[in-house]
Amino acid sequence: MLETNNRSYLTVAIGCTGGKHRSVYIAEQLADYFRSRGKNVQSRHRTLEKRKT
Repeated sequence: MLETNNRSYLTVAIGCTGGKHRSVYIAEQLADYFRSRGKNVQSRHRTLEKRKT
C-alpha cells in the first residue's frame, strides 16, 4: 500500500509503561518482519537511549 501511494517511509510508535519490555520486543519483531521481506528498517528505542547517557 505504501509503495502504490508513492510513500517511501512508515513511522510506527509503540509504548508501554517503563518502555523497556513489551514495546522493545514488539518493535524488534516488527523490524525483523519487514527486514525479512527486504525492507530497509531503522529502529530507535528512545527510552533505552536516554538511559545510556
